[in-house]
Amino acid sequence: MFTGIVEEIGKVLALDKAEHSWRLALKAGRITEDLQLGDSVAVNGCCLTVVVAEAGRLEFDLLEESVRLTSIGEVGPGGVVNLERALLPTTRMGGHFVTGHVDGTGVIETIEPRGKDFFMRIQPAKKNLKYVVHKGCITVDGISLTVAEVDDAGFAIWLIPHTMEITNLHRKKVGDRVNLECDLIAKYVEKLKV
Repeated sequence: MFTGIVEEIGKVLALDKAEHSWRLALKAGRITEDLQLGDSVAVNGCCLTVVVAEAGRLEFDLLEESVRLTSIGEVGPGGVVNLERALLPTTRMGGHFVTGHVDGTGVIETIEPRGKDFFMRIQPAKKNLKYVVHKGCITVDGISLTVAEVDDAGFAIWLIPHTMEITNLHRKKVGDRVNLECDLIAKYVEKLKV
């Protein structure tokens, strides 16, 4: 489990197709200090298992599905990703409950400063839009955010300057794909109604 509160930005060193999986190598700082093999890390909101943990470097094996269903494969060497370690029982719970199981991607339609804040509009797949509600929680590239507007075509969020500074969003532009994880409660409610 995660909170959607990004701890740091990592730099992609490589994403290589190996015989049995894809290998993602990242340069990271402080989160590498206490990670061990087998630990979970949210990389742009996608829960991945650490297979190499060294000072300043992390590696993960990705399934074909993870590369196909997320935007991680589009980042490329030199790109940046949001990183968050899994929760500990002693962790403060900011953000919201995030599993790291990406529901799909969305396309950024608008990202621009408006006054002192930033406005972002995203068009998700129709199948996921039903889980997005006004003032509800959404995870965008692993960042816990609040939905400000929603309609039949997409949703909008407002971002404070701090979020833009400490996450990968300051590098995003119109047309970029982002990973989305919808609120867990909405998916369970739908399942219970069946």
